[in-house]
Amino acid sequence: MADLTINTLESSYQPSNSSIGQARNRQRRRQDLIRYASFFSAIFSCLCAGTISCFSLYGHLFLERLKYTQTQVNTVALAGQISISLPFLLIGYLCDRTGPAFASFLSAIFFGFGYILAAFTYKIGANGAHGHTRAQVQSIWVMVIAFIFIGVATTFMYLSSLTTCAKNFQKSKYRGFALSTPIAAYGLSGLWQSQVGSRLFYERTPEGGKGDVDVFKFFIFLAFILLIAGLTGSLLLKIVDGDDLIEEAAEQIERSGLLENNESPRDGLDDYIINSNAINYEGVEVRREMNHKKGAKFKKGYYLNKEAAAFFKDPTMWWFAAGFFLVSGPGDAFITNLGTIIGTLYPSYIDPSRLPTTAATHVSIVSITSTTARILFGTLADIFSPTPGFKPDIQKFSASSSIHPRFSLSNFYISRMTLLLIPAILLSAGQVFLAAGFAQNHAENFWIVSGSIGFGYGALFTLSPLIVSIVWGVENFGTNWGLIAMTTAASATAWDLIYSKVYEAGTKAPSNFNNGEEDVICHGKACYMATFWSMACTVWIGCALWLWAWKGRGGWSSRGVSL
Repeated sequence: MADLTINTLESSYQPSNSSIGQARNRQRRRQDLIRYASFFSAIFSCLCAGTISCFSLYGHLFLERLKYTQTQVNTVALAGQISISLPFLLIGYLCDRTGPAFASFLSAIFFGFGYILAAFTYKIGANGAHGHTRAQVQSIWVMVIAFIFIGVATTFMYLSSLTTCAKNFQKSKYRGFALSTPIAAYGLSGLWQSQVGSRLFYERTPEGGKGDVDVFKFFIFLAFILLIAGLTGSLLLKIVDGDDLIEEAAEQIERSGLLENNESPRDGLDDYIINSNAINYEGVEVRREMNHKKGAKFKKGYYLNKEAAAFFKDPTMWWFAAGFFLVSGPGDAFITNLGTIIGTLYPSYIDPSRLPTTAATHVSIVSITSTTARILFGTLADIFSPTPGFKPDIQKFSASSSIHPRFSLSNFYISRMTLLLIPAILLSAGQVFLAAGFAQNHAENFWIVSGSIGFGYGALFTLSPLIVSIVWGVENFGTNWGLIAMTTAASATAWDLIYSKVYEAGTKAPSNFNNGEEDVICHGKACYMATFWSMACTVWIGCALWLWAWKGRGGWSSRGVSL
């Protein structure tokens, strides 16, 4: 009788299946709310983050109002660009270890400080430059410091957004779209900000019309909107099921044999707990909770370090990074030098105002085609590419472990690597079109060059991080993608130098149409032909390296990675 009573009491405290189901549904809805709030916050952040691309809107005013030289203006711009690229790996590591919210908070602080410092430096410098032919040295270096903060803040905001989307939508069938949307938003940010600056924050001419942008007011506006975006991200950018990602990584690493001599994270963790217990004699529950949190943090760091080591030791990573270095740099250098390239298409005696196209037109073409390609290829990857499988570095593969593609139109599917190679070839086609001289004296055809290069460049920066997240997982996505993305800066800098040297040599060529007079402005095919033939060749070499990483010995295909 007593046993029956006890069993009855115990059963009365057991939750019913319906209550368990309701609790799970509530938890799932809460997770979805967090996931999509983070997604829209990431889009908002990326829509605001690309402010450095507005530099051309006010760069000439540094010359006119602050009395900077062209070299000094370039120094300020270069400080911002380098500060975006160089800390990519470090900031990606920070996003993986501390979470995207903290990185977003830092972006708000850095952006706010950088643009407010730049705004007042400009205002004070412009007021003090009247009657002077040169800028004060202090003004130049303060502006450089301001743009260093702006560049670092850009990477903080961009990577925190991208890392959030990559991790939150790892298992979603829309992971390509989820990753490509903030990338596309980043590309659009400079467009809308330039329009706002030129249409809302402008100076009045003596006749009462619109003049140049009011740089002080524009910088204050950017500081305000970026502060809001960063602080919003610090509240909303959260990783859903982050602990599950670490648990999955732990299981795969332990199965892979990467742990040597029966090594386990429990070894160091047990020592920590023993020492902690020896010091604390009271508050057992508090101590246990602290140990649990410290243990989880220790375990996360342990397995992330193991995955990072596997990533750096993987030869295919270096093949892929080398290919990205060779393909991305030429596209970036083309965008940077777009204005001077258009100026070479006609002889010097042709009035520039009579040219059938302008640099502004092709900047817009590059932006539109790049943004379109980012969204399009992210969506195509979701529809036609195989379902992602598992990571090659940390799991042993067998013939039975390959993942079959999900059903699509008539079981038709395209690998993400194929989707990556197609726009890369298209990018090189634009370079060949220009190098072969088809646009020379026919600037109306230059849209083929800017459109194909913009389209290929945009697709490259959507599919590459997507492939990185599939091959090496999302647990260390910020670190992994940060390392590979860093190569763009070095490649673009090298091609900028090559282009400038070829351009300068072209000014002395007989085809420069300078009527025997010495000129610093280049005209004709000699200004760019060698550069763009070389660019096309390096893109083809980069594609070959990607093919080797995919299909070569020990490549992803032989490992069973479903791309």
